[in-house]
Amino acid sequence: MKSKAPSIISADMVLHGSLTSEGEVQLDGSVEGNIRAGSLTIGEEASVDGEVVAETVIVRGKVKGSIRARQVQLAATARIEGDIVHSALSMESGAFFDGHCRHSSDPVADAGKSSGAKAPAAATPSSGSGAATPPPSSSSSSSSPSSPPKASESSSNPSLDLPKAKSSA
Repeated sequence: MKSKAPSIISADMVLHGSLTSEGEVQLDGSVEGNIRAGSLTIGEEASVDGEVVAETVIVRGKVKGSIRARQVQLAATARIEGDIVHSALSMESGAFFDGHCRHSSDPVADAGKSSGAKAPAAATPSSGSGAATPPPSSSSSSSSPSSPPKASESSSNPSLDLPKAKSSA
């Protein structure tokens, strides 16, 4: 692959749909869709609402969605709301990250295999009920008044109460 000039999405551009490039992309505008690139730099005023898959990702702006890359760099101005799957991750002090991060030896190749099944399942329990997951042991009956009757009614099937509690929350 020869050295090519990067593709630039300027600050005044809003793109609705997926963006695919084998080379380098500099994003200063907004993308409402998925991005797949060789290298992606998301500027301070830029935003992405979708999945990002690239060899290298540098985030200075906002991403609402998952990131899958071999190298991920989060600058102090970065705001990430989603999961990160990476081989190498660096984060400056001041960066905001709300999600799960997981190491993978080849996160880009795994993008089609597990992103649809694992990302939503991992994000839903932690963001919706981070405090509700640990208490369903024996301490849940003392922490919430509505739990003791359900726990005593079906004490023989405590595993059935957990999914009901998660789905009703």
